[in-house]
Amino acid sequence: MAERTTTPVVAPDASRAGARRRRWWAEVGWKYPLAAVVVFYAAFPLAYVLSASLAPSGTLTGSTQLFREVSGQNFAALGDTRFWQWAANSLVIASSVVVGAVLMGAAAAYAFSRFRFTGRRLSLTSLLVVQMFPQMLAFIAIFLLLLTLGEVVPALGLNSKLALICVYLGGALGSNTFLMYGFFNTVPRELDEAAKIDGATHAQIYWTIVLRLVTPILATVALLTFVATFGDFVLARVVLTSEQNWTLAVGMYGWVSDQLNANWGLFAAGAVVAALPVLALFLFLQKYIVGGLTSGSVKG
Repeated sequence: MAERTTTPVVAPDASRAGARRRRWWAEVGWKYPLAAVVVFYAAFPLAYVLSASLAPSGTLTGSTQLFREVSGQNFAALGDTRFWQWAANSLVIASSVVVGAVLMGAAAAYAFSRFRFTGRRLSLTSLLVVQMFPQMLAFIAIFLLLLTLGEVVPALGLNSKLALICVYLGGALGSNTFLMYGFFNTVPRELDEAAKIDGATHAQIYWTIVLRLVTPILATVALLTFVATFGDFVLARVVLTSEQNWTLAVGMYGWVSDQLNANWGLFAAGAVVAALPVLALFLFLQKYIVGGLTSGSVKG
């Protein structure tokens, strides 16, 4: 009797499972290796700085692995420097600029959004055009202005934290106003009209109604302003000349500016501590960032 030959048949379930795996890899799976690379690229510098701050030698140049030695002596050594004085200067300056920028920007944005006056469009365009010029172009003018102004009003001259705050406020007013203006336009004018019928003034409408509705953009501007001001180096270096008035960015630069005597361990420890206020503020206000930046771009 002749033998019957049979050919194996692939089960339909196995074929569908293979197709699902290939489809999953094409649609979703490839994102995981990419995410791992992005996370490594972003996390490695942070781990490197943290390891340098904990290394007693103060450098990782000759080290082949991270966290080979762990010590807190670099953090303890911060107390022997002006680090905490510089940190206090940075917090005072950044906090003052945040309060002033939010109040001034919100008031200007409310005026542009609710009032109709001659030159309104031109003023808005001018605010936008001014932001197109690089900040570096103004450094010489700022230095000469403060140098001359200090002869008349020393509190607003060079080496004055108040003068630096005023410079920051002037630089941030244009971009903050334009950013808030788009968000203020999303608040219905019917609310203003209803409040006016009840006898509310513009001041009452502004403080009790509008500001409460635009809280997301206020938080966003506060966060962005604090981050930019707290970490600024160039303007602070131009305006502040004495060591006791320096900010963290200026003071810590002196630790590594000399290539022969650079103390990278102390610098890394200071960088880790300096990042904590920014990180804490970011975590506290992060829920407002997306809403604050996107809502104002819908209607302008």
